[in-house]
Amino acid sequence: MFSEALQNLSPIVQALLATLFTWGVTAVGAAAVFTTREVSRKLLDAMLGFAGGVMIAASYWSLLAPAIEMSEGGMLPAWVPAVSGFLLGALFLRLIDKILPHLHLGFPRSEAEGPKTTWHRSILLVLAITLHNIPEGLAVGVAFGAAAIDVPSATLSGAVALAIGIGLQNFPEGIAVAVPLRREGFTRVKSFWYGQLSAIVEPIAGIVGAAAVVVMRPLLPYALSFAAGAMIFVVIEEVIPESQRSGNTDLATLATIGGFAVMMLLDVALG
Repeated sequence: MFSEALQNLSPIVQALLATLFTWGVTAVGAAAVFTTREVSRKLLDAMLGFAGGVMIAASYWSLLAPAIEMSEGGMLPAWVPAVSGFLLGALFLRLIDKILPHLHLGFPRSEAEGPKTTWHRSILLVLAITLHNIPEGLAVGVAFGAAAIDVPSATLSGAVALAIGIGLQNFPEGIAVAVPLRREGFTRVKSFWYGQLSAIVEPIAGIVGAAAVVVMRPLLPYALSFAAGAMIFVVIEEVIPESQRSGNTDLATLATIGGFAVMMLLDVALG
């Protein structure tokens, strides 16, 4: 019944609802500040590792594999759209990373990246997670757009699985932003507000991704692989280093494997 109701909606509305869900899960994670001021560093590293595993698996199972499959039989070799889109996605995130001041979780203020600025540490932390969320929202939007135009390798259930996976890994992100802000002296309400605000770009990116795919169908393989490249860039440049910075390398690694397995299960079982 739920699936039928979802099918009757436009892909843009589907993407909006899905990314509102992922935003909501971020808010649920950020709400942890109302019950605690501190989260175990081991737990946080495990959750970040899990998030990285989900993103890696989603990049292949939900994005790259469909992009390669739908490129077969075209004028260009099947690998061209996947490779070029993947590289463009990574380069796009690298460019934003270069021009947007931000600070990764657990790093001192002196290690802020991007242009030099006097912005408060809390703003830089939120910007880092916001940067992280752009490819996630884009990936969900592209997946729903692909399902709507009847691409055999892209299904509505697969797009739903991707949204669930992204939602699961957004929970620790909400905690990872809100709790450090609370520890630095912010009120619970302000800490929660900034924590959930970091995911506001997901609905925006989701709508853009879905609309772009529906309007420009030939670009779909490139759009899917673009989102994959952007997500892998975030995982390698941000999520995995942060999860292992405090020395909990084995725990974070096992959590990453677990996250990959969960996302793979969701995609294969539902997609």
